[in-house]
Amino acid sequence: MKKQISTTEAIFPMPVLMIATYNEDGTIDVMNAAWGTMLERDHIILNLTESHKTVKNIKKRKAFTVSIADAKHVAQADYFGVVSSNFVKDKFEKSGLNATKSDLVDAPIIKEFPICMECEFVEYQDDEYGCGVIGKIVRVSADERVIKNGNVDISLVDAIAFDPYTHGYYRIGERVGEAFKDGLKLR
Repeated sequence: MKKQISTTEAIFPMPVLMIATYNEDGTIDVMNAAWGTMLERDHIILNLTESHKTVKNIKKRKAFTVSIADAKHVAQADYFGVVSSNFVKDKFEKSGLNATKSDLVDAPIIKEFPICMECEFVEYQDDEYGCGVIGKIVRVSADERVIKNGNVDISLVDAIAFDPYTHGYYRIGERVGEAFKDGLKLR
């Protein structure tokens, strides 16, 4: 028997995405966003409000990067979610992480996170059901340490997911099936 609960943002796992931009003075801004996903094959959508400094930066710079957070950097990932760049100007510097400038978009690539999507800003939706930031992915890069046989091995990424029920972070990694194959057994 199921019991009604009060949580409404109940999809698990929610990604732990690091959204990186440059501030007006060229310093790096990063925020933690759990409400983001693929919109279509080469577009990403992030449910972010305009009150975030990151959204203001994205709209001004017309670019951003999205990195997948890993277990090794859970403290930094959480820090980017609990501290606002609206109030702490040098929060990236305080994280101890490193970045390099993308040569395709006006945004930083955080070196320590294993996967990064470099994005051009497409639009911001702010109507009643608008989803926020939409970006076109122009390049995806992965650290060599997570590539096996020419493909990303998600077990090596050691990605983390956000749990909206208890506000925890969980490690993602164990493969339990084969997509587009296992279900065919039920035909």
